[in-house]
Amino acid sequence: MKELNILAVFAHPDDEAFRCGGTLALLARRGVRVQVLTATRGQAGSCGFPPICTPEELPSVRENELRCACAALGIQPPILLDYQDGHLSEADPERIVSEILAIVRDVRPQIILSYGPDGVSGHPDHIAIGRFAAETFRRAEGVRALYTLAVPRSLAETLDMTQIHTVPDNEITCTVNVSAVWEAKMAAIHCHRTQRSESPILAAPLERQYLFLGQEHFQRRLFRPELLGKKEKDIFTIISRSNDE
Repeated sequence: MKELNILAVFAHPDDEAFRCGGTLALLARRGVRVQVLTATRGQAGSCGFPPICTPEELPSVRENELRCACAALGIQPPILLDYQDGHLSEADPERIVSEILAIVRDVRPQIILSYGPDGVSGHPDHIAIGRFAAETFRRAEGVRALYTLAVPRSLAETLDMTQIHTVPDNEITCTVNVSAVWEAKMAAIHCHRTQRSESPILAAPLERQYLFLGQEHFQRRLFRPELLGKKEKDIFTIISRSNDE
């Protein structure tokens, strides 16, 4: 059987944990090679409350937090580029897409995972990295599909989360129940010590946390039907169905 690989392309350390960490952990447990690529070291983020490092130390601290999170999820050590946090939209598109393509050639993923056009939170870096990932998919002829993180509209309405960009429920391609790896996902989230105060959901009651974090949602944004084939299920569909059974 051909090795299954997925490349998750994100902007910041912690992007890998909150919206898709459980799915990445489940994929790894099923023998998929999961590789995270992070474009920045999160140097424009919080130093924690109270601060646990200086601003000068933050890039190194956040890199270590990312490595901790990947280990907690049981996935490959991360690959980091060195773009400026908060300025990813100003990056030379040809340069960064070429760098991502080089990693695609090394990892040989069937699936690329990233942000969609709304960036979920609307963060300009999320939107930019999603755009670069989509262009990478268009140029990487062997990749079967590009998936993007998504939040169903009904979930945001239930939790009264007005700051999050949502998609209609019927546009969600698959939903993954991550209860089997809840502890691993939460351990990965808590690796990001500097950013915990920036996430109100972590201060919410456990029931509310589980409602938001216990299932992960995705859209299949782009795909190549000739590579998926009529009988072949893509990686995300396999995981989604196996967790609903």
